[in-house]
Amino acid sequence: MNNPRKSAIVLLSGGLDSMVVAGLAKAQGFDLIALTIDYNQRHRIELQAAATIAAHLGAVEHIVLPLDLTRFGGSALTADIDVPKGGVDEGAIPVTYVPARNTIFLSLCLGLAEARGARDLWIGVNALDYSGYPDCRPDFIRSFESMANLATKAGIEGDSFTVHTPLLHMSKADIAAEAARLGLDAGMSWSCYDPAPDNKACGQCDSCRLRQKGFAEAGLTDPTVYA
Repeated sequence: MNNPRKSAIVLLSGGLDSMVVAGLAKAQGFDLIALTIDYNQRHRIELQAAATIAAHLGAVEHIVLPLDLTRFGGSALTADIDVPKGGVDEGAIPVTYVPARNTIFLSLCLGLAEARGARDLWIGVNALDYSGYPDCRPDFIRSFESMANLATKAGIEGDSFTVHTPLLHMSKADIAAEAARLGLDAGMSWSCYDPAPDNKACGQCDSCRLRQKGFAEAGLTDPTVYA
C-alpha cells in the first residue's frame, strides 16, 4: 500500500486540462492512480489519449471504468443532439453539459481513493475559460470536499480528503503554457467534442475554440490536426 499522502487519484479524461493536472500532481511527488470514465461519449479518441498520457506519466494504475451515461442522455455528448458549432454563448449552459457529470465522476474518484488509501483527488476543472458548466465552479468543489469528509469512513475518522483544482483560476492560455513548462506534449491530449470521420478535430465546437484560443494567446503552436 502506498503512503496515503503520496497517492493521487487523478480524473484523467484525456483532455489538455486533465493532462496538465496529472503532470502537476506528479511534479509534486504523488504516485498517480488515474481514473478514466468511459461514459459512452460520442467518440473513443479521448480514451486513447488518456491511456497515452497515463503511460507517459508513469501512472501506477490506470482504471478505465465503463459507465454508460447514454442511458440517461440529456447532453449532446450522450444523446442524439447536435454539438453546437457557432461559438460559446456567454451566460447560457450549453447542450454539451452532461447532467451532474463532475459530481458523478468525483464520487467515483472518492470511492477509489478510500479503497486505495489515498486522500488526494485531482481534477482539471476551470472556472475562467470554460463553457459555463455549473460543476466547474469553486463553490461546487468546496461543497463536494465537505461532503466527501461527511460521507466516508476515513472522513469521519479524521483522515480527511482534499480535492485539488490547480487550474481553477487559470486561463486556457495559462494551461497551455503550463503544459509546455512541464515538458508535456500537448499533442497527447484531445479536446474536440465532435471529431470528423477521419478523426481530425472539428475546430468549431466550444472545446476546440477554447483550445485554439488558449494556444494562440500563449504564443504556442497547437499540435492538434483540425478538419
